Amino acid sequence: MIPDYQTAMLPLLRLTADGQERRFRDAVEALAEHFALSDEERAEMLPSGTAPLFDNRVGWARTYLKQAGLLESPKRGILRITARGRELLSRNPPSIDVELLDQYDEFRAFRTRRKEQHAEPQQTQSVAALAEAASEDQTPEDLLASAYRRLRKNLELELLEQAKAASPAFFERLVIDLLVAMGYGGSRQDAGRAIGKSGDGGIDGIIKEDRLGLDVIYVQAKRWEGTVGRPEIQKFAGALQGHRANKGVFLTTSGYSREAIEYVNVISSKIILIDGETLASLMIDHNVGVSTVGMYELKKLNSDYFDGE
Repeated sequence: MIPDYQTAMLPLLRLTADGQERRFRDAVEALAEHFALSDEERAEMLPSGTAPLFDNRVGWARTYLKQAGLLESPKRGILRITARGRELLSRNPPSIDVELLDQYDEFRAFRTRRKEQHAEPQQTQSVAALAEAASEDQTPEDLLASAYRRLRKNLELELLEQAKAASPAFFERLVIDLLVAMGYGGSRQDAGRAIGKSGDGGIDGIIKEDRLGLDVIYVQAKRWEGTVGRPEIQKFAGALQGHRANKGVFLTTSGYSREAIEYVNVISSKIILIDGETLASLMIDHNVGVSTVGMYELKKLNSDYFDGE
Protein backbone atom coordinates (compact mmCIF):
# COMPACT_ATOMS: atom_id res chain seq x y z
CA MET A 1 0.00 0.00 0.00
CA ILE A 2 1.26 3.48 -0.83
CA PRO A 3 2.02 5.28 2.46
CA ASP A 4 0.69 8.75 3.21
CA TYR A 5 3.10 11.64 3.41
CA GLN A 6 3.35 11.56 7.21
CA THR A 7 4.39 7.91 7.20
CA ALA A 8 7.19 8.83 4.80
CA MET A 9 8.62 11.57 7.03
CA LEU A 10 10.70 9.53 9.47
CA PRO A 11 12.21 7.16 6.85
CA LEU A 12 13.06 10.19 4.69
CA LEU A 13 14.81 11.97 7.55
CA ARG A 14 16.71 8.79 8.47
CA LEU A 15 17.98 8.51 4.89
CA THR A 16 19.85 11.76 5.42
CA ALA A 17 21.15 10.89 8.91
CA ASP A 18 24.74 10.51 7.68
CA GLY A 19 24.84 14.25 6.97
CA GLN A 20 25.73 13.73 3.31
CA GLU A 21 23.93 15.51 0.51
CA ARG A 22 21.42 13.25 -1.20
CA ARG A 23 19.49 13.73 -4.41
CA PHE A 24 15.75 13.83 -3.90
CA ARG A 25 15.27 11.41 -6.78
CA ASP A 26 17.55 8.88 -5.07
CA ALA A 27 15.62 9.35 -1.83
CA VAL A 28 12.35 8.56 -3.60
CA GLU A 29 13.77 5.34 -5.02
CA ALA A 30 15.24 4.33 -1.66
CA LEU A 31 11.91 4.91 0.08
CA ALA A 32 10.09 2.90 -2.59
CA GLU A 33 12.34 -0.02 -1.68
CA HIS A 34 11.88 0.67 2.04
CA PHE A 35 8.09 0.41 1.70
CA ALA A 36 8.38 -2.56 -0.71
CA LEU A 37 6.16 -0.91 -3.28
CA SER A 38 5.12 -2.95 -6.30
CA ASP A 39 5.65 -1.78 -9.87
CA GLU A 40 1.92 -1.03 -10.09
CA GLU A 41 2.05 1.13 -6.95
CA ARG A 42 5.11 2.98 -8.23
CA ALA A 43 3.32 3.64 -11.50
CA GLU A 44 0.09 4.91 -9.91
CA MET A 45 -0.43 8.52 -10.90
CA LEU A 46 -2.27 11.45 -9.37
CA PRO A 47 -5.75 11.86 -10.91
CA SER A 48 -4.36 14.88 -12.77
CA GLY A 49 -1.74 12.62 -14.37
CA THR A 50 0.98 15.15 -13.56
CA ALA A 51 3.15 12.99 -11.28
CA PRO A 52 3.40 9.55 -9.64
CA LEU A 53 1.35 9.45 -6.43
CA PHE A 54 4.17 8.10 -4.27
CA ASP A 55 6.68 10.66 -5.56
CA ASN A 56 4.21 13.41 -4.77
CA ARG A 57 3.71 12.22 -1.20
CA VAL A 58 7.45 11.99 -0.60
CA GLY A 59 7.70 15.51 -2.01
CA TRP A 60 5.23 16.76 0.57
CA ALA A 61 7.06 14.89 3.34
CA ARG A 62 10.20 16.76 2.26
CA THR A 63 8.32 20.08 2.25
CA TYR A 64 7.02 19.59 5.78
CA LEU A 65 10.40 18.51 7.13
CA LYS A 66 12.02 21.54 5.53
CA GLN A 67 9.38 23.88 6.94
CA ALA A 68 10.11 22.46 10.39
CA GLY A 69 13.85 23.08 9.89
CA LEU A 70 14.75 19.38 9.93
CA LEU A 71 15.94 19.25 6.32
CA GLU A 72 17.51 21.82 4.05
CA SER A 73 18.21 22.09 0.32
CA PRO A 74 21.68 23.52 -0.32
CA LYS A 75 20.86 23.41 -4.04
CA ARG A 76 18.06 22.34 -6.33
CA GLY A 77 17.03 18.72 -5.98
CA ILE A 78 19.42 18.06 -3.05
CA LEU A 79 18.55 17.18 0.55
CA ARG A 80 20.65 17.46 3.68
CA ILE A 81 19.78 16.97 7.32
CA THR A 82 20.14 19.93 9.70
CA ALA A 83 21.41 19.99 13.26
CA ARG A 84 17.80 20.14 14.39
CA GLY A 85 17.02 17.05 12.31
CA ARG A 86 19.92 15.13 13.89
CA GLU A 87 18.75 16.19 17.35
CA LEU A 88 15.27 14.85 16.63
CA LEU A 89 16.63 11.51 15.39
CA SER A 90 18.75 11.23 18.53
CA ARG A 91 15.52 11.09 20.51
CA ASN A 92 14.55 8.01 18.45
CA PRO A 93 10.93 9.03 17.76
CA PRO A 94 8.63 6.14 16.76
CA SER A 95 7.25 8.31 13.95
CA ILE A 96 7.13 11.87 12.69
CA ASP A 97 3.80 13.53 12.04
CA VAL A 98 2.24 16.97 11.93
CA GLU A 99 1.58 16.95 15.66
CA LEU A 100 5.27 16.36 16.40
CA LEU A 101 6.37 19.05 13.95
CA ASP A 102 4.12 21.55 15.70
CA GLN A 103 6.78 21.90 18.40
CA TYR A 104 8.80 24.08 15.99
CA ASP A 105 7.91 27.76 15.61
CA GLU A 106 8.74 27.80 11.90
CA PHE A 107 6.36 24.94 11.20
CA ARG A 108 3.52 26.54 13.15
CA ALA A 109 4.05 29.72 11.15
CA PHE A 110 3.94 27.68 7.93
CA ARG A 111 0.62 26.12 8.92
CA THR A 112 -0.79 29.52 9.83
CA ARG A 113 0.11 30.83 6.38
CA ARG A 114 -1.63 27.86 4.78
CA LYS A 115 -4.80 28.47 6.77
CA GLU A 116 -4.83 32.15 5.82
CA GLN A 117 -4.40 31.27 2.16
CA HIS A 118 -7.37 28.88 2.30
CA ALA A 119 -9.68 31.09 4.36
CA GLU A 120 -12.40 33.35 2.87
CA PRO A 121 -13.91 36.40 4.64
CA GLN A 122 -17.20 34.78 5.62
CA GLN A 123 -15.79 31.29 6.10
CA THR A 124 -12.43 31.84 7.79
CA GLN A 125 -13.01 29.57 10.77
CA SER A 126 -14.72 26.72 8.95
CA VAL A 127 -12.29 26.60 6.05
CA ALA A 128 -9.29 26.93 8.32
CA ALA A 129 -10.61 24.09 10.48
CA LEU A 130 -11.07 21.95 7.38
CA ALA A 131 -7.56 22.70 6.19
CA GLU A 132 -6.21 21.93 9.65
CA ALA A 133 -7.97 18.56 9.84
CA ALA A 134 -7.10 17.63 6.26
CA SER A 135 -3.41 18.35 6.67
CA GLU A 136 -3.15 15.62 9.30
CA ASP A 137 -3.16 12.82 6.73
CA GLN A 138 -3.67 14.26 3.24
CA THR A 139 -1.57 16.36 0.91
CA PRO A 140 -3.29 19.09 -1.13
CA GLU A 141 -3.20 16.77 -4.14
CA ASP A 142 -4.83 14.03 -2.04
CA LEU A 143 -7.59 16.46 -1.10
CA LEU A 144 -8.17 17.42 -4.72
CA ALA A 145 -8.19 13.77 -5.76
CA SER A 146 -10.68 12.84 -3.02
CA ALA A 147 -12.97 15.73 -3.92
CA TYR A 148 -12.76 14.84 -7.62
CA ARG A 149 -13.61 11.19 -6.96
CA ARG A 150 -16.62 12.16 -4.83
CA LEU A 151 -17.91 14.60 -7.42
CA ARG A 152 -17.40 12.13 -10.24
CA LYS A 153 -19.10 9.27 -8.37
CA ASN A 154 -22.12 11.44 -7.61
CA LEU A 155 -22.28 12.50 -11.25
CA GLU A 156 -22.08 8.88 -12.42
CA LEU A 157 -25.01 7.97 -10.15
CA GLU A 158 -27.06 10.89 -11.48
CA LEU A 159 -26.31 9.96 -15.09
CA LEU A 160 -27.28 6.34 -14.50
CA GLU A 161 -30.54 7.35 -12.86
CA GLN A 162 -31.36 9.60 -15.81
CA ALA A 163 -30.50 6.84 -18.30
CA LYS A 164 -32.74 4.35 -16.50
CA ALA A 165 -35.63 6.84 -16.44
CA ALA A 166 -35.25 7.82 -20.10
CA SER A 167 -37.58 6.60 -22.81
CA PRO A 168 -36.36 3.80 -25.11
CA ALA A 169 -36.01 6.30 -27.95
CA PHE A 170 -33.93 8.66 -25.84
CA PHE A 171 -31.75 5.83 -24.55
CA GLU A 172 -31.18 4.84 -28.16
CA ARG A 173 -29.97 8.38 -28.94
CA LEU A 174 -27.77 8.28 -25.86
CA VAL A 175 -26.07 5.12 -27.12
CA ILE A 176 -25.59 6.72 -30.54
CA ASP A 177 -24.05 9.86 -29.06
CA LEU A 178 -21.68 7.85 -26.85
CA LEU A 179 -20.46 5.54 -29.60
CA VAL A 180 -19.89 8.44 -32.00
CA ALA A 181 -18.09 10.41 -29.27
CA MET A 182 -15.84 7.38 -28.76
CA GLY A 183 -14.95 7.44 -32.46
CA TYR A 184 -17.28 4.76 -33.81
CA GLY A 185 -20.08 5.00 -36.32
CA GLY A 186 -18.61 7.37 -38.88
CA SER A 187 -20.84 10.43 -38.73
CA ARG A 188 -23.70 10.79 -36.28
CA GLN A 189 -26.11 10.67 -39.20
CA ASP A 190 -24.70 7.30 -40.26
CA ALA A 191 -24.94 5.99 -36.72
CA GLY A 192 -28.48 7.30 -36.34
CA ARG A 193 -29.59 5.39 -39.39
CA ALA A 194 -27.94 2.20 -38.17
CA ILE A 195 -28.88 1.98 -34.51
CA GLY A 196 -32.37 0.76 -33.74
CA LYS A 197 -33.14 -0.28 -37.30
CA SER A 198 -32.16 -3.91 -37.24
CA GLY A 199 -34.32 -5.52 -34.56
CA ASP A 200 -33.06 -8.82 -35.92
CA GLY A 201 -32.66 -11.64 -33.46
CA GLY A 202 -31.17 -9.78 -30.51
CA ILE A 203 -29.41 -7.03 -32.46
CA ASP A 204 -30.48 -3.42 -32.03
CA GLY A 205 -28.15 -1.92 -34.57
CA ILE A 206 -25.08 -2.08 -36.74
CA ILE A 207 -22.47 0.63 -36.53
CA LYS A 208 -19.22 1.27 -38.39
CA GLU A 209 -16.06 0.54 -36.47
CA ASP A 210 -14.33 3.48 -38.16
CA ARG A 211 -15.18 6.36 -40.46
CA LEU A 212 -14.29 4.36 -43.57
CA GLY A 213 -16.53 1.47 -42.60
CA LEU A 214 -13.76 -1.14 -42.93
CA ASP A 215 -15.57 -3.26 -40.33
CA VAL A 216 -18.85 -3.15 -38.44
CA ILE A 217 -19.88 -3.65 -34.85
CA TYR A 218 -23.26 -5.05 -33.83
CA VAL A 219 -24.93 -3.34 -30.90
CA GLN A 220 -27.47 -4.41 -28.30
CA ALA A 221 -28.73 -1.89 -25.72
CA LYS A 222 -30.84 -2.90 -22.71
CA ARG A 223 -32.37 -0.27 -20.43
CA TRP A 224 -32.85 -2.77 -17.61
CA GLU A 225 -33.08 -2.85 -13.84
CA GLY A 226 -32.41 -6.56 -13.43
CA THR A 227 -29.12 -8.36 -14.00
CA VAL A 228 -28.43 -9.44 -17.57
CA GLY A 229 -27.83 -13.17 -17.57
CA ARG A 230 -26.09 -15.61 -19.83
CA PRO A 231 -29.20 -16.41 -21.95
CA GLU A 232 -29.38 -12.81 -23.18
CA ILE A 233 -25.69 -12.82 -24.10
CA GLN A 234 -26.04 -16.20 -25.81
CA LYS A 235 -28.90 -14.81 -27.87
CA PHE A 236 -26.75 -11.85 -28.89
CA ALA A 237 -23.80 -14.12 -29.73
CA GLY A 238 -26.08 -16.29 -31.84
CA ALA A 239 -27.28 -13.25 -33.73
CA LEU A 240 -23.68 -12.31 -34.46
CA GLN A 241 -23.00 -15.76 -35.86
CA GLY A 242 -26.11 -15.50 -38.02
CA HIS A 243 -24.65 -12.37 -39.59
CA ARG A 244 -21.15 -13.86 -39.80
CA ALA A 245 -20.03 -11.06 -37.52
CA ASN A 246 -17.18 -11.20 -35.02
CA LYS A 247 -17.62 -8.03 -32.98
CA GLY A 248 -20.42 -6.82 -30.74
CA VAL A 249 -21.12 -4.40 -27.93
CA PHE A 250 -23.80 -5.12 -25.32
CA LEU A 251 -24.78 -2.10 -23.22
CA THR A 252 -27.09 -2.11 -20.23
CA THR A 253 -28.07 0.24 -17.43
CA SER A 254 -27.80 -2.63 -14.93
CA GLY A 255 -25.11 -5.30 -14.60
CA TYR A 256 -24.14 -8.78 -15.76
CA SER A 257 -24.21 -12.12 -14.02
CA ARG A 258 -20.99 -14.01 -13.41
CA GLU A 259 -22.11 -16.64 -15.92
CA ALA A 260 -22.62 -13.98 -18.60
CA ILE A 261 -19.15 -12.54 -18.03
CA GLU A 262 -17.54 -15.98 -18.11
CA TYR A 263 -19.41 -16.86 -21.30
CA VAL A 264 -18.02 -13.95 -23.34
CA ASN A 265 -14.51 -14.95 -22.31
CA VAL A 266 -14.74 -18.41 -23.88
CA ILE A 267 -16.59 -17.80 -27.15
CA SER A 268 -14.85 -16.97 -30.42
CA SER A 269 -16.81 -13.77 -31.05
CA LYS A 270 -15.48 -10.59 -29.43
CA ILE A 271 -18.29 -9.18 -27.29
CA ILE A 272 -17.72 -6.19 -25.03
CA LEU A 273 -20.04 -5.91 -22.04
CA ILE A 274 -20.73 -2.38 -20.81
CA ASP A 275 -22.65 -2.22 -17.53
CA GLY A 276 -24.40 0.77 -16.02
CA GLU A 277 -21.39 2.03 -14.04
CA THR A 278 -19.13 1.78 -17.07
CA LEU A 279 -21.75 3.44 -19.25
CA ALA A 280 -21.95 6.43 -16.90
CA SER A 281 -18.16 6.62 -16.65
CA LEU A 282 -17.78 6.60 -20.44
CA MET A 283 -20.39 9.34 -20.74
CA ILE A 284 -18.32 11.56 -18.45
CA ASP A 285 -15.05 10.71 -20.19
CA HIS A 286 -16.51 11.54 -23.61
CA ASN A 287 -18.68 14.50 -22.54
CA VAL A 288 -22.06 12.94 -23.30
CA GLY A 289 -24.90 14.33 -21.20
CA VAL A 290 -22.53 16.44 -19.08
CA SER A 291 -21.17 19.97 -19.23
CA THR A 292 -18.11 21.63 -17.75
CA VAL A 293 -18.88 24.02 -14.90
CA GLY A 294 -15.32 24.99 -14.03
CA MET A 295 -11.67 24.15 -14.58
CA TYR A 296 -8.75 24.38 -12.17
CA GLU A 297 -5.26 24.61 -13.59
CA LEU A 298 -2.57 23.12 -11.35
CA LYS A 299 0.92 24.55 -11.68
CA LYS A 300 4.28 23.72 -10.17
CA LEU A 301 7.58 25.52 -9.85
CA ASN A 302 9.61 25.58 -13.07
CA SER A 303 13.07 24.95 -11.64
CA ASP A 304 14.68 25.31 -15.08
CA TYR A 305 13.64 28.97 -15.10
CA PHE A 306 15.92 29.68 -12.14
CA ASP A 307 18.91 27.70 -13.38
CA GLY A 308 20.37 30.70 -15.18
CA GLU A 309 20.39 32.90 -12.10
